[in-house]
Amino acid sequence: MATSRETHNSTKSRVVLAPLTRCRAIGELPNSAHVEYYSQRTTEGGLLISEGTLISTTAAGYPNTPGIYTDKQVEAWKKVVDAVHAKGGIFFCQLWHVGRASTQDYQPGGIAPISSTNRILSNKFRPQLPGDSYGSFSKPRALETAEVGQVVRHYRQAAANAIRAGFDGVEVHGAYGYLIDQFLKQSINDRTDIYGGSIENRCRFLLEIIRAMADEIGLDRVGLKIQPEAEFNGATDPDPLNLGLAIIERVNKLQVELGSSLSYLQLPRPWLLSSDERKLEESARMLWAWRDAYHGVFMATGGFT
Repeated sequence: MATSRETHNSTKSRVVLAPLTRCRAIGELPNSAHVEYYSQRTTEGGLLISEGTLISTTAAGYPNTPGIYTDKQVEAWKKVVDAVHAKGGIFFCQLWHVGRASTQDYQPGGIAPISSTNRILSNKFRPQLPGDSYGSFSKPRALETAEVGQVVRHYRQAAANAIRAGFDGVEVHGAYGYLIDQFLKQSINDRTDIYGGSIENRCRFLLEIIRAMADEIGLDRVGLKIQPEAEFNGATDPDPLNLGLAIIERVNKLQVELGSSLSYLQLPRPWLLSSDERKLEESARMLWAWRDAYHGVFMATGGFT
């Protein structure tokens, strides 16, 4: 069985299965459909990244998404991981919390979704509700400063659970307007505490998560996905280039401090690429700037012909 420490030497393909949320996990449990789906896409030495997997009871915002915060979920994932490893694949679990991109329908006891802010997500975006209808997002509740550490601990425990399920590593989903991105992006983060305002403060939540995971499972078993440029779920920033560079600078420093590197940094290009040549050129320019700035394995995804 390959581990993330062997990934870069043993991977036989430079094409990776990206996270593709299928909404097939009834009761938040992976099942036989997951075993078939992932084993079908496994090749010897190839890397697969799982669909977004919930880190806690408050993390969901889509129907039938799997979790990895209970023992029962861990046991269910073991069958999927075993099927991938049986074919020689390497498997990372993408850890996910949607934050305000949710409704009270998904929250325990119908509470408000948590976020960096109290501001509701625009009706421009429509959430899929349990039962496959579409509704409106619920007004979120901004986490108190003292509560943020509890969410960091949820990420840490989810990472530990993923390794216990047999995954070779984890990917931190820090993109597309979900919880971590809600702290990173100026369009959402209106906090005045140590997690808001300056770029350093807005990066703090993400860095605390990475540090906690590194302490739990080793930094080389952790991948990171960010997207400073994308505008999905209302997450925009007036200076995406420098936001990305700021995140990368701090990750580079953390890698030096810990004497280890992330397994990889993944930067997807925007989902809906513009036909405007100037915008495409700007997007490519940012991607190359981020690639040049990062000290480690860099993966670019999306928009390639």
